[in-house]
Amino acid sequence: MPRFRDFEPTGVIPATLLAFNEDFSIDEESTRRHLRDVCSVDGISAVAVNAHASEVHACTFDEQVRILDLTMEEVGDRLPVINGVYADGSIEAARIARMAESGGASALLVLPPHSIGLFGGQKRPESAVAHFSMIADATDLPIVVFQYPGAYAYPLDTLLRMADAVPTIRAIKDWSPPMEHERHIRVLQSLPRPVHVLSTNSAWLMSSLAMGCHGLLSGAGSVIADLQVALFRAVGTGDLARAQAINDRIYPAAACFYTEPFGDMHNRMKQALVHLGRLPRAVVRPPLVEPEPDEIARIGQAMAEAGIERAGAVLEAA
Repeated sequence: MPRFRDFEPTGVIPATLLAFNEDFSIDEESTRRHLRDVCSVDGISAVAVNAHASEVHACTFDEQVRILDLTMEEVGDRLPVINGVYADGSIEAARIARMAESGGASALLVLPPHSIGLFGGQKRPESAVAHFSMIADATDLPIVVFQYPGAYAYPLDTLLRMADAVPTIRAIKDWSPPMEHERHIRVLQSLPRPVHVLSTNSAWLMSSLAMGCHGLLSGAGSVIADLQVALFRAVGTGDLARAQAINDRIYPAAACFYTEPFGDMHNRMKQALVHLGRLPRAVVRPPLVEPEPDEIARIGQAMAEAGIERAGAVLEAA
């Protein structure tokens, strides 16, 4: 059963990374240490695993089970754990959802099936409803819908149909461009049964939060969760000057992580953790590859510019 039965997916939620040995096997000791580091940050509301940041695309089902198990062992008694559901087929997605519930997760982060983009899913909203309905039939855990931009995005009308048909949809992790993002915030959070909008627009996080998001769910939290918490609090209290000052600290890291090729963002975060002494190595599983040496050097420079050290970012009291 879930450890936090009344969990509402809001606030600052880091998506943690997965450490590997040189032979690409999971480095459990380093992964556990990374989880403890991230989850020691005061003010985070949950932690997400088995998602993009932890290279779920390259992990077997059994490995995903093990990742959730070790996460629960390390931090499951302190924080709600959100488990990713990465599957192209609804039957497999339901299987992962059942595993997550039995493993103690408090919510699901459901990534979009590739068929949504490849086969015109935007024009068949009933496909999205069927996918999420099958997951909801397998478990009563709260669902966070991962909203991609572009071809894999669920149109707002489809999101509304999904929320109406599947009451356990409680939030979206929104990667939409600004105009769509703001519309989601205004419409979804105003429903009779609100659907929280969690920003994953980490490249422009302050602007996103200022629109009124109820939280954020971000891989960058694996490195800068303390700065994200500080920014979320400053925006929430209307302290613009403090929010701008914190955003100035975040900017070098965000500019470093979220650049082309965009898919290397989490590879760069691993390099940042190695530079900070929080991970022993930055191995990624193929087909991902490590950054070139000159980019690794720039990552280190960005951490220095942001004022981030082994223990985190030193922030002045509010």
